[in-house]
Amino acid sequence: MMGKKARLEGKVAVITGAADGIGRATAVLFAREGAKLAIADINEKGLTQTLDLVQKEGGRAVMKVIDVSVEQQIKELVELALESYSQIDILCNNAGIGGMEGEDGVVWKRIYEINVLGAVYAIKYVGPHMQERKSGSIVNTASVAGIRAGAGGNAYSASKAALINFTKTAACDMGGFNVRVNAVCPGLIETGMTKPIFDYARSAGKLDRMGNRCELRRYGCPEEVAYAILFLASDESSYITGQSLPVDGGNTASLNMPGMKY
Repeated sequence: MMGKKARLEGKVAVITGAADGIGRATAVLFAREGAKLAIADINEKGLTQTLDLVQKEGGRAVMKVIDVSVEQQIKELVELALESYSQIDILCNNAGIGGMEGEDGVVWKRIYEINVLGAVYAIKYVGPHMQERKSGSIVNTASVAGIRAGAGGNAYSASKAALINFTKTAACDMGGFNVRVNAVCPGLIETGMTKPIFDYARSAGKLDRMGNRCELRRYGCPEEVAYAILFLASDESSYITGQSLPVDGGNTASLNMPGMKY
């Protein structure tokens, strides 16, 4: 019996925000599925750990420490990927920040620079290459906070709503070149970004209450989001573009708390 073909065999993927959480889980899963990688993050220590995990899976990867809000550094990441592999088939814009709140313009600007402009810059430099090849899949990591209120602070939520809309407009711009652009919208997932929330819940003995507003009555893990990203990145989703897929345990499926509608 022939072995199962890896879902990303022969593909090259660029992944930002790869030092931990969803980005790390995606990098490891992509390597397992046959992709060659260019991974990036501002956190050098975490990024190096991800690189080690990818290599343990037998994967091939190059890494670059960057701040996605700096356009030149994004350009250099894309150049590194092309110099290393001569092609880019998949772009995962996963880098993002939260936890900064207030109505100060400096806070809003920083969140938008990373959560929105980071993806804009990446698509600016990867897009022409994909359009020339008439092939490519781009997956942005947004959030359920960009779909409805109550899942994040004002600036974070607004930035993710902007990213969702940018996903749609970019998909319209690039569809004629057979380049697809989609987003995943994670719900409550235990990552480096949400670590303070989970640490508090554990110390207060309330971990069992985390995610109880979701229809599945639990929080999620990075690997569950990574599998959704894998689907959107792969040829299995070849007729899907301009969509934002919630990966949230059903949180956005209802306006009610679980049980209230019965």
